[in-house]
Amino acid sequence: MHDLLIAPFVEFGFLRRALVGCLALSVSAPVLGVFLVLRRMSLTADVLAHGAMPGVALAFLLAGFSAPALWFGGLVAGLLVAVGAGALSRATGGREDATLAALYLLALGAGVAIISIGGGGGVDLAHILFGSVLGVDDPALLLMAGVATLTLAVLALGWRPLVLECFDPSFAAAVGARGGAWHLVFQALVVLNVISAFQALGTLMAVGLMMLPAIASRHWARQVSGMAYAAVGIAVLASVTGLLVSYHVDVPTGPAIVLIAGGIWAVSVLVGPVDGLAHRLLRRRHLAG
Repeated sequence: MHDLLIAPFVEFGFLRRALVGCLALSVSAPVLGVFLVLRRMSLTADVLAHGAMPGVALAFLLAGFSAPALWFGGLVAGLLVAVGAGALSRATGGREDATLAALYLLALGAGVAIISIGGGGGVDLAHILFGSVLGVDDPALLLMAGVATLTLAVLALGWRPLVLECFDPSFAAAVGARGGAWHLVFQALVVLNVISAFQALGTLMAVGLMMLPAIASRHWARQVSGMAYAAVGIAVLASVTGLLVSYHVDVPTGPAIVLIAGGIWAVSVLVGPVDGLAHRLLRRRHLAG
């Protein structure tokens, strides 16, 4: 049991760095995912992750697999997509989700074209798309820890207006909660967390650690705070287990963590105490007088 669960982290420094980075992301990203689920914006994180692709691709061609360069390039591209979609939807009167879809498709096509024109190798492209624990160096670890710290600090300040915006936007506007400003801040936090996860999880898998624990958490709690705690616990379990599976089975880190999180979601759907299938089937009928 020691060789299976503990020895890999004791023997290899890169696994310890990946573990610390994934744990930092597990504390912040799933909480954002809970708000995305409550706002019925579950696909927004995926859209923003794909929207950051051209910035990541361009930074990779210019600076290689460098954490600060990839982070900065993806951040600029992701924020352009997020802020641009909001600005265009307000200027034209269109739906923000439709504008996001159009911009992310353009950004994804541009990212793939940049990598193809630059002649990026297949292995390097796989690292960008699916992640690698070898890519979690000290700068990447500092970025993940810094983003997690910033996210928790902003959520502590904006928890009440964000919750109000989720359940009653009209009341939030009436009491001066500044929902529009907090919405932009929230989208920026989503971009930051997705970008910071690129090194370990890759562009295609970074959203998994944010959304799957959040989706599963609704089967374990009814209140927003309880869902946040459950999502963080699920993400921590998926991160540790996924890293071990990635090491022992020799599969990319991102898919391993996402598959473990997906398995926990499936168990939650089956046996979760809140709207789980087993709970619904075994629920006793109340006696009627």
